Amino acid sequence: MTSAVPLGQVRVPTTRRYLMCPPRFFEVSYVINPWMDPTKPVDTALAMTQWEELRDTYRRLGHTVHEITPEPGLPDMVFAANSGTVIDGRVLGSKFRAPERAAEAEHFRRWFVEQGYRDLRMPTKINEAEGDFAWTGRVLLAGTGFRTDPEAHAEAQESLGVPVVSLRLTDPRYYHLDTALFVLAEETDSTPAQVCYYPEAFSPGTRRVLRRMFPDAVLADEGDASCLGVNGVSDGRNVVLPVEATELGDRLAARGYEPVYVDIAELRKAGGGPKCCTMELRK
Repeated sequence: MTSAVPLGQVRVPTTRRYLMCPPRFFEVSYVINPWMDPTKPVDTALAMTQWEELRDTYRRLGHTVHEITPEPGLPDMVFAANSGTVIDGRVLGSKFRAPERAAEAEHFRRWFVEQGYRDLRMPTKINEAEGDFAWTGRVLLAGTGFRTDPEAHAEAQESLGVPVVSLRLTDPRYYHLDTALFVLAEETDSTPAQVCYYPEAFSPGTRRVLRRMFPDAVLADEGDASCLGVNGVSDGRNVVLPVEATELGDRLAARGYEPVYVDIAELRKAGGGPKCCTMELRK
């Protein structure tokens, strides 16, 4: 059960910088998660149109979007969140579990170098970046269970210099943390962080940790999760969600957030939603 937004509370958006990759070569030609089915047709042109609407939505909300050039033969490169974690200008790159995606990490590493990022490290452990890492403004929530190695959590702490809390995923449909949890508002000096998550995606112990850390969280249900509604992107006020996630949007609106809906159904055929397509460049 969730409470209504406290009287007088105003959600304040903050301007963000994002890195995205156009789905020029998008297709579903292999299976690395339960959402993927190579026998079902994929419309690359439609995927591009939906991706452009997501990008343009961010821009309309006042955010800056950088783009990396897609590479032939890397159809999942569109899911930019999996290729880097940036906090206070420090960058920890990625190391993919699936060999089909391994080459993506080097293309993103080169982009960071070309953009002048100096504090850049590449992981030695399997680490699928913001797919499994969520920054709350104080701690880095770190998922494991299907993709990112538990040892990568300690490596992230050493590389990024922030405290890390490990969370275990148990449902293969929600194979990355960002399919089951996202940060609505980062912690400030005066307010705690707020998150939205789908409890059934996590182990019992992890659920207890989340309840303790975020007693005022917005809880998603199966309907929200099954359309990748929990793969959202929030700037502290505006929350970008898949167009099907209207019930979750209503719950967020009751807390003072402004749901912004986008149709990204074609990319969902590979198990991706708004957040999967969006890497945040913090400072």
